[in-house]
Amino acid sequence: MMNTRRLSASDLDVDAFRALIDTDQSKPALANRIESGVPIFNAAELINRLEDEPSRAEMLDEWAECLMNGAGAFVIEGATPDASIIDDASAVLFDLIYAEKAGAGGGGDHFAAAGLNDRLWNSLEKHALASPESFARYYANPWIAAASEAWLGPRYQMTAQVNLVHPGGQPQTAHRDYHLGFMKQDQAAQFPLHAHLLTAALTLQGAIAHVDIPIEAGPTKLLPHSQKYELGYLAYHEQAFREVFEERFVQVALNKGDLLWFNPATFHAAGENRTPDVERLVNLFQVSSAFGRPMETVDRSAMLAAVEPVLTKVGLSAVEQRALVASTAEGYAFPLNLDTNPPVGGLAPQTDQERLLTELG
Repeated sequence: MMNTRRLSASDLDVDAFRALIDTDQSKPALANRIESGVPIFNAAELINRLEDEPSRAEMLDEWAECLMNGAGAFVIEGATPDASIIDDASAVLFDLIYAEKAGAGGGGDHFAAAGLNDRLWNSLEKHALASPESFARYYANPWIAAASEAWLGPRYQMTAQVNLVHPGGQPQTAHRDYHLGFMKQDQAAQFPLHAHLLTAALTLQGAIAHVDIPIEAGPTKLLPHSQKYELGYLAYHEQAFREVFEERFVQVALNKGDLLWFNPATFHAAGENRTPDVERLVNLFQVSSAFGRPMETVDRSAMLAAVEPVLTKVGLSAVEQRALVASTAEGYAFPLNLDTNPPVGGLAPQTDQERLLTELG
């Protein structure tokens, strides 16, 4: 039976936390290998599973198991084999960053001091409006769609934020992420334990590398198995737990186009960029369940108006079209005004995703 009790920082137990992260990690059946305790899946080896429903389901179940009961993270290497897709997107995102810096000064960071990094909030919508064709090729990535579906099911809501860390950029402090991860400790403690246990199921964290990111460039620091600590949304605020993180974190080097996915309850932090010349450009995905509130306000109507005209012009396969539609259009009918949008032929009105997929055949 799920515990519904109220929480306090006095409940925290750093020894119990250490015991959890000492869990042995066996290699998932479909993984290519384990690196620093993190399963690595190879996109080329799994490509035939994307459209075969039984084997796709097996793959998605294995990823969900990694996120919930395994390391709390996994990598899909080679997820974007066409480097030009990443390079074209990088050019668009750099232009947007420079334009914002010239204007309002750009965005700040939640868990790091201001200075040697640049943020581009809501890169999803800004990318779509600035260059619909680049956006279409980029978000038609079926591995983004498959990983999102593995954790959240269908009708998820994509949001994205760019983090550009310049040489010398400092690391973040260890944290968990949205929803409860973006609250102060006393605020998070106002929510009962069952809310702490359920919140991580409403969001998936991801990142796509826009450049090769060796360890010295500061790929994401991860603490495998830390997502299993029930009081983690209170614990990460405490110095004792942050010290455990700094003692035990791992990092996995990424190549351009690789995808990293992790449970938002996994203790993590951006690493220090110790290189003299690597501009560490990463687009961060914060994918929300259809049943949760996403972090950012996204004008999906504006995105759809920009992207729909190019849907059939960029030469996408059926699985790529579905991935693009999932990242662009609204997939869940609610909330809405049932007086003006009554259900017809079902329990809810047709969504933009359903309309587009019907039109695309």
